[in-house]
Amino acid sequence: MSDKERKTRSRREGGRSARREARNNTSATVKPYIKRKIPYFEYLDEENLELIEKNADRLLQEIGIDFLGDKEALDMWKEAGAEIDGTRVRFPMGLCRSIIQSSAPSEYVQYARNAERNVVIGGKNTVLVPAYGSPFVHDIDRGRRYATIEDFKNFVKLAYMAPSIHHSGGTVCEPVDLPVNKRHFDMIYSHFKYSDKPLMGSVTQPDRAQDSVDMAKIVFGEEFVDQHCVFTSLINVNSPMTYDSTMLGSLKVYARNNQSTVISPFILAGAMSPVTATGTVTQILAEALAGIAFTQLCRPGAPVVFGTFAAAVSMASGAPTFGTPEPSQILYCAAALARRLGVPFRSGGGLCGSKIPDAQAAYESANTLQTAALAGVNFMLHTAGWLEGGLAMGYEKFIMDSDQASMIEVLLGGMDMSENGQAFSAFREVGPGKHYLGSAHTLANFESAFYRSTVADNNSFEQWTADGGIDAAQRANKIWKQMLEDYQPPVLDEGIEDGLTDFMNTRKESFKDMDY
Repeated sequence: MSDKERKTRSRREGGRSARREARNNTSATVKPYIKRKIPYFEYLDEENLELIEKNADRLLQEIGIDFLGDKEALDMWKEAGAEIDGTRVRFPMGLCRSIIQSSAPSEYVQYARNAERNVVIGGKNTVLVPAYGSPFVHDIDRGRRYATIEDFKNFVKLAYMAPSIHHSGGTVCEPVDLPVNKRHFDMIYSHFKYSDKPLMGSVTQPDRAQDSVDMAKIVFGEEFVDQHCVFTSLINVNSPMTYDSTMLGSLKVYARNNQSTVISPFILAGAMSPVTATGTVTQILAEALAGIAFTQLCRPGAPVVFGTFAAAVSMASGAPTFGTPEPSQILYCAAALARRLGVPFRSGGGLCGSKIPDAQAAYESANTLQTAALAGVNFMLHTAGWLEGGLAMGYEKFIMDSDQASMIEVLLGGMDMSENGQAFSAFREVGPGKHYLGSAHTLANFESAFYRSTVADNNSFEQWTADGGIDAAQRANKIWKQMLEDYQPPVLDEGIEDGLTDFMNTRKESFKDMDY
């Protein structure tokens, strides 16, 4: 080979290597959240949305909401103008809406310990968040098993490394090898240590919510936490139409500390709400209005999110179902109602009833992810990892969902309508009857022209066979293992880490281990 040939080959190989490295090095192109550039998919017209709003107000006025085990909450509602009958609170027409619209922000910044990871929740922004709350984990090597703190750390690391996941999440899985009343310390610590993305706080008891806030003060500073949102935490309504003392207590802790709460009616339609989509979304709105308004009674201006979790119940078995049309109808309508109310919206994710990362998991999750993206979800909890109706967090499922999540950014980014996007240079160069594969326009754009899946195999049957004939779950298995092997922790100030450790140890030693 001549010197000229060697130099030419070297340049070609160098170019290929550089392009390959650019594709693999996602850190340079990772965005902290998605900025939507396409219209919302509107399922109902204004007249029908107004009808649902009127029915929700009737529900609040005529039937009301139970606030259990919290006299302070009842007193606060009485002072605000509601009617109190035991634990039942009935609201004059428009009371909740007026309280919300007088002070609740339409969008807010949630700060991460790495400022480049800060997210804006609300408006035309979408933040993708891992699945939440599973007591089990699943992978194709070991199957289904109880989650441990090691699994928890693994998923925090995977979420940190996944460019499509913007948030570290909260209870990404339940570390059942730790005491129930103390595991929140290790979870919050793991989020801060192994990731620098924003996170969710503990809500299982008010004192655990306060512990979360106190740990955040060690990381960010007490004054900063009081003036800035560093947690977005999940408050589930005990549907139908009930707030229990645990959720109310945690809500008050976060709201009074200026931390965001996601007020989420948790509904299996047909069991916890009427069987009709219209009836269910009416109940969702009523429950959400009461909770969102209550956050503003706790601290006017506290950030808050209108949340939904709505699945259908099988009329044959009573089991929850996912990826079906009716929950999509509810999601579309709830998103529109949240926009009309003027607050951020949470729903969606890669929801499925499948026990393993199979075809059922794929199509049910894709249906929900697409609906959530088109509807205008701002805080998409359960984006990645969800299996078995939320009972299991799947390693392979997390990777497959993260791949789908990357596609959401492309979809919401809209079409390129620039001169380059219009592609007239390509039309002129190629003309009729020829192909575009070698055109200058194609060569200039091929690196970014189409989304490239990290999981899908698009090779020929022969090449796929030669590569081992493995399926998507097997490919995902290799990916998550390699990600954990490659993981490098973000820098955490030694003084902050010591402060977190000392706080945890002191608090843990102050009370006994309990399994509740």
